[in-house]
Amino acid sequence: MIDPVLLRENPDLIKRSQELRGESAALVDAAVEADAARRTAITVFEALRAEQNAFGKQVAQAPKEAKAALVAEAQELAARVKAANQAASDAEAEFTLAVQRLGNVVIDGVPAGGEDDFVVLREVGGIPAFDFEPRDHLEIGELLDAIDMQRGAKVSGARFHYLKGIGARLELAIMNMGLDRAIAAGFTPLITPTLVRPEIMQGTGYLGAHADEVYYLPEQELYLTGTSEVALAGYHADEIIDVSNGPIRYAGWSTCYRSEAGSHGKDTRGIIRVHQFNKLEMFTFIDPADAEAEHERLLGWQEGMLQDLGLTYRVIDTAAGDLGTSAARKYDVEAWVPTQNAYRELTSTSNCTTFQARRLEIRHRTETGKTAPVATLNGTLATTRWLVAILETHQRADGSVVVPEALRGYLGGLEVLEPIA
Repeated sequence: MIDPVLLRENPDLIKRSQELRGESAALVDAAVEADAARRTAITVFEALRAEQNAFGKQVAQAPKEAKAALVAEAQELAARVKAANQAASDAEAEFTLAVQRLGNVVIDGVPAGGEDDFVVLREVGGIPAFDFEPRDHLEIGELLDAIDMQRGAKVSGARFHYLKGIGARLELAIMNMGLDRAIAAGFTPLITPTLVRPEIMQGTGYLGAHADEVYYLPEQELYLTGTSEVALAGYHADEIIDVSNGPIRYAGWSTCYRSEAGSHGKDTRGIIRVHQFNKLEMFTFIDPADAEAEHERLLGWQEGMLQDLGLTYRVIDTAAGDLGTSAARKYDVEAWVPTQNAYRELTSTSNCTTFQARRLEIRHRTETGKTAPVATLNGTLATTRWLVAILETHQRADGSVVVPEALRGYLGGLEVLEPIA
């Protein structure tokens, strides 16, 4: 949720943000009106309640013979106070609905436009060249007996798979490599719940435009998380936390679920776009003044992983219309996938400023002693999709795959993945 004071004092800034996102600026006017109605209703309620308190003292001090008439007036006033309280509650609910229709205010410099309007910040590494026709990751995975899509579909349906043998070991190796690096950077590991309550999912901003991508269990009133970011954000909900000595960082390891609504016909081969995968997610709670610097640090840790895995990649500054509700800025890191002759997203990192923390009531004490929302940031450090780029980039003509040196210690010193005869 955006800052109500900012909404009140600088609605034009929020309108510009909405326009950059390709969303309606009229929603800002509606939120401003709802805020004014809310404050008016609260003022009326508080005035009546003060009148009620003063009248109660008058009744208590009145002579016995006058009290009967005064009590009747007190009852009438109490009814008015109750009605005003309900009106204030209704106005608060209307304001909440109005302001939750607004995306986070984008940071200066974020490019305008949609999915194709990103800005490339840098490209790292040379495009892999082969003296043979390269295989795609699924063909390699089948040669290694590492990926089984057929049985995944048999058991669970389309876009499900098994990682088998060296495939399972390779994913665990990537995840453990990321976890070791996260711990060295000061992150506390968490294995998170993958089912969360609606208020937590709503608080992180995932029940907006992309709600149809989230799995929901209506009888239990629980959502399956598409990223451990959701459970990590909810970890300190309704708390005052101490970030005066630096950020609080968590590394969340979990299975993730996405319905991939609207992706029919896209990436149907292999494990690029699936319904279930594993992920190691970095998450930071921090003083808002330090959030942009932390964003660069998260990106640096991601790039360090890709460089040490020998992957060619680029970093893009995602356009405002492709940010998602909560992000004020998002960097995508896209690895080169040889058989697609294209960069494909492997990981991203988002600065959500105070947007999620306001919804989830996560605060810190400022130097004045007052409480204020913290900033939250997230970034993926390893996930199942990384196998795609690793297998394709490091393949050899005979179907074997060279293990990146940084990963060998997590595979018992294994240097080459050999096809199964």
